[in-house]
Amino acid sequence: MGISGRIAKLSLNNPITPLFAIMIVILGLIAILITPKEEDPQINVTMVDVFISAPGLSSGEVEQQISIKAENAMSQMAGVEDVYSVSMQGRSVVTVQFTVGIKRQEALVKTWNQVMTELYWPQQYGVGQTAVRARGINDVPIVSLTFWSDDASVSQTQIGQVATSVSQVLQRVEGSRNIEVTGYAQNAVNVTIDPVKAAAFGVDVRAVLSALQQFGGHSPELPIQTDNKDVVVAIGQFLTNEQDVKDLVVFAKPSSEQGVSQGTKLVYLRDIADISLSSIKPTSYVQMGFGQASVESTGLHSGVTLSVAKQEGRNAIDVANAVLDTAEALKGKVIPDNIQYSVTRNSGLTAQQKANKLIQKLLFATMAVVILVLFFLGKRAAIIVGLAVGLTLLITLFSSWAWGFTLNRISLFALIFSIGILVDDAIVVVENIHRRQHSHPEESLVELIPKAVDEVGGSTILATFTVIAALLPMAFVSGLMGPYMSPIPINASTGMLLSLVIAFTITPWLAVRLLKGEHKDDNTDGKAVVDDKNTQHKESADVIGRIAGNFLSKFITAKDSLTNQWKLFVGIVTLMIAVMVLPVTGLVLLKMLPFDNKATMEIAVDMPEGTTVETTLAVLQEMSSELAKQDYVVNYQLYAGTNAPITFNGLVRQYYMRAMSHQGEITLTIVGNKDRDEGSHDLAKQMRSLLLPIANKLNANFKMVEEPSGPPTLAPIVAEIYGPDQASREQTASALLNAFNTTNEIVDTDTTIAAQQVKWQVVINQQRAQQLGIVKAQAQSMLYQLLSVEPIGYLHDRLGNTPTPIIVSGDVTYKANMQAWLNTKMANDQGLLVPLSEFVEIVQVTQDQPIYHKNLRPVIYVMADMAGDTDSPLYGMFEAGGSFSEQNPEVEIFYTQAPDQPYTNAIKWDGEWQITYETFRDMGIAYGVGLLLIYLLIVGQFKNYRLPLIIMAPIPLTMIGIFPGHWIMDAKFTAPSMIGMIALAGIIVRNSILLVDFIEQQLAQGVDLKEAVVASAKMRARPIILTALAAMIGALFILSDPIFKGLAVSLIFGMAVSSVLTLIVIPIAYYRSKKDKSEP
Repeated sequence: MGISGRIAKLSLNNPITPLFAIMIVILGLIAILITPKEEDPQINVTMVDVFISAPGLSSGEVEQQISIKAENAMSQMAGVEDVYSVSMQGRSVVTVQFTVGIKRQEALVKTWNQVMTELYWPQQYGVGQTAVRARGINDVPIVSLTFWSDDASVSQTQIGQVATSVSQVLQRVEGSRNIEVTGYAQNAVNVTIDPVKAAAFGVDVRAVLSALQQFGGHSPELPIQTDNKDVVVAIGQFLTNEQDVKDLVVFAKPSSEQGVSQGTKLVYLRDIADISLSSIKPTSYVQMGFGQASVESTGLHSGVTLSVAKQEGRNAIDVANAVLDTAEALKGKVIPDNIQYSVTRNSGLTAQQKANKLIQKLLFATMAVVILVLFFLGKRAAIIVGLAVGLTLLITLFSSWAWGFTLNRISLFALIFSIGILVDDAIVVVENIHRRQHSHPEESLVELIPKAVDEVGGSTILATFTVIAALLPMAFVSGLMGPYMSPIPINASTGMLLSLVIAFTITPWLAVRLLKGEHKDDNTDGKAVVDDKNTQHKESADVIGRIAGNFLSKFITAKDSLTNQWKLFVGIVTLMIAVMVLPVTGLVLLKMLPFDNKATMEIAVDMPEGTTVETTLAVLQEMSSELAKQDYVVNYQLYAGTNAPITFNGLVRQYYMRAMSHQGEITLTIVGNKDRDEGSHDLAKQMRSLLLPIANKLNANFKMVEEPSGPPTLAPIVAEIYGPDQASREQTASALLNAFNTTNEIVDTDTTIAAQQVKWQVVINQQRAQQLGIVKAQAQSMLYQLLSVEPIGYLHDRLGNTPTPIIVSGDVTYKANMQAWLNTKMANDQGLLVPLSEFVEIVQVTQDQPIYHKNLRPVIYVMADMAGDTDSPLYGMFEAGGSFSEQNPEVEIFYTQAPDQPYTNAIKWDGEWQITYETFRDMGIAYGVGLLLIYLLIVGQFKNYRLPLIIMAPIPLTMIGIFPGHWIMDAKFTAPSMIGMIALAGIIVRNSILLVDFIEQQLAQGVDLKEAVVASAKMRARPIILTALAAMIGALFILSDPIFKGLAVSLIFGMAVSSVLTLIVIPIAYYRSKKDKSEP
């Protein structure tokens, strides 16, 4: 007796067996309680941004002197995937993208260490302080609350103050982090200096700035002793309110009347400036709007958004619920009655809904499999299989937690997908016990069960490991897609291994107790008789086995069997050729991942560089007014000059840097998918059509940004333009952009070439300034302070939750007219006031173009998307690329890596193509490795080199079902489709092993070859069809999901066709290989 039979015999009446089952239940329940729940897998994609300021340097100087050095330093670190940089006038931003899996803290420490040790410049370069900020998956908010008010008397500043107060309370919520407030128009003491009044009083503007900077200083407290007591002495005082600022003395002017000195006349700040406590002039705006589907409000309101992320490893559902409960408790206390908030993002709710839905499907799939077994084998066998599957799922959940996975839609889909294969071992064992009961009625269950288990044990062990061999290599897929899909191969493989243990231990223990009613021992002679009439009927009615045996006889024992074999061969080859035509002709489209169906999406809007934030807001308002008319829009938020709370997609695309005045975003919430017939992607296409005329009229460029169902990219279609100089790169980029714009179904085109922007260059004539006794550095400092909106100091209000800034600026009238503003005077080294116009002139120049680098090479990006019947970016990319190459044959095209020569005019395709190429390449390698492992396993079992080829012959036959299935179901062939195809390789080989193992056993017992071959189909048809139906039933429950539809189609159609063909092809192939030896 083999190892499987011995294990079954030991487990039959072992008291440890039920304890083992109880332990599994406890571990599974613990895993359900403690495993963090979230919507998507937590993928460690860390981006570290290094900000380096270099005031006064042009883009070219920043590139050559700052960015290149920083890029070189960053690229030397271990674990760096890519290094990007943008060199702009006066600053450089270097972004380090680490390889997937490196955690945020590790990446941040590495980068800081490299910055501190490698990045230094001589002081004369004027390079400012370097700032480093890391962003990873845990910086993506899970909850966002947008505060608004329909009370016209409530200002955005008041709303912001409430949101800030709420944010401080939310800091105490366990598991929360990175709480940010967006759109807060903070109050400030605005000091607007009137140059005419200042000149009339003889006040140098620098004196005002100096007074504000110096006043409010406070020395450390000193302890002194007096009257035998310790007393604390505080020296100095702060500016605490608006009146303190007005009363600030900025100049002491000698006063005289008719030549007689009248002492000193004090000049107060209020004498030369308008001072008010009011909102800072906004550099960004946030507004909250409601659509036709809203029940909260209507119209558009000023708003402030508060976003909350979660700590690593925390349960998104628990953290989100705690945040919302805390916010609800603050109503009427911190949040006044005239200010409301809307929940504009709740990943905890979507995670809960997704988890509930998938767990429900998991239960239904399990019940469906049990009902299937009930129909074929009877109620008691069905109970055994149901308990075995339940235990397998529970212990798989525990192992999933042990592997570090969370409960998310991918891991739960992995379990649903696994139902069909996790039940295989139990079905095969129970079916063989069931069959042996009726073929050997004289044996007791204690004798019968170990033999029945041993009969199929060897093939079951081998078949289980072949499925694992097919699945497990997928866990090593590189890039973002690897960890995204890793729960499927790892959980399924672990579940298969655990199901094998349960099939050999707990299943026999259950069988010996639950099948007693079907197999009762006779009291006198110890023999057994079958007692269950229903079971007798099911055994005698093995229609599947009889049909399979009779059909196979036509190819083995019939007179024209050879002719029939050739007809079958020709038919299969013809079908194989026919189905391969489907993807070639485009009847089955290829795509990385299908579109999801979510209730949120974004619209990213870009105006020409130099557009004011107010103009950008007006464009957003006009676009959103059209969206608000749509029945499916619940609410929307406008973000002008600032970014919306980022998503995972926004993290990779670096949307957190969209804070320029010409940039804006509209975030949309639409009705749930249960309340609409159309998918979110179809609605996005409708919105694009609605907004395009408005965008064209207002000279706006916009992109419909749908949250991808898998790893995000910069854009669906991305072209990296390389060339020897900026001019040639711009020329190539413009030509490709034109090709995009003329290609059917390509939309949302854009490029990183900035619009021409005028810059006012303030030039100080150093010679003239020297003659007038003006220090150039002091003049520059004063000019900067008056033109900027940076605080020069702060009020110290002990009751305020944020300090109130003091902002000094020139009169807005003069700011708008720079030439008039030059009438402002400043004192020279002798105290005489000199107009700025005496030594300063304004020159209009063109703003430098930003210079982009990727991995130390200058680059320009051209981006686009696809929208139409095809909807697969690959087809648009190849069509536009072909059109471009016809007109620009001198430009080289690269698909998998950047050109080796940096001075080559070239295009490197990136975006979804790059992820598709890497994923399908790695999956293809995983498929090949899996097939090799399966071959080696079978060789080790059967000690034969040719037989494994026969056993693996049905693997290509899965194509006959897979591609027609995708065509029939109108599904694109995606990465999940490939996963299904890979899984089928192991499952189909499992069926082949059952057939060949049975034939080998029969031949060993002296049975004739033809009889053994025909009997294999007759006796193994039922377990093969049963396991196939179980896998297909499990797949049915994921067929409705837009992401995993391809996987379900592959399993259902591939399993249906290949299982039937396996029952015919394998016995025939085995017969043909053995015929000469067995029939001399």
